[in-house]
Amino acid sequence: MNDYFARVVEAGFDDALVRVVEALKGEGFGVLTEIDVSGTLKEKLGVDFRKYRVLGACNPGLAHQALKAESKIGMMLPCNVVVQETDGGKTEVAAIDPRAAMEWVGNPALAEIADQVAQKLRRVVETV
Repeated sequence: MNDYFARVVEAGFDDALVRVVEALKGEGFGVLTEIDVSGTLKEKLGVDFRKYRVLGACNPGLAHQALKAESKIGMMLPCNVVVQETDGGKTEVAAIDPRAAMEWVGNPALAEIADQVAQKLRRVVETV
């Protein structure tokens, strides 16, 4: 099992970013955080870096179930989705596979929740 789902799409960065956010909404996720990695690297280090965003996505219902099953699971939330510019005007979309992240917690109650989140995130990546 990979630790993530990824796909390169034939779309510019800005278009792909909008499509990712819409796909997340379609699967019941909201974007809680958005980290502009390239902007931060430019501001803090003065370096140019390709367009790169980390979206902190959360499905409130599934997050609530996970928090009820494991009080410290908040350290693993939200689910991160990366949107990054690639060569040739394409964009890569990648999302964490929560099943890999949840395995190390060792709480079997999280397995079904992680499977549900994984299915949703895989669909997001596949439909962008």
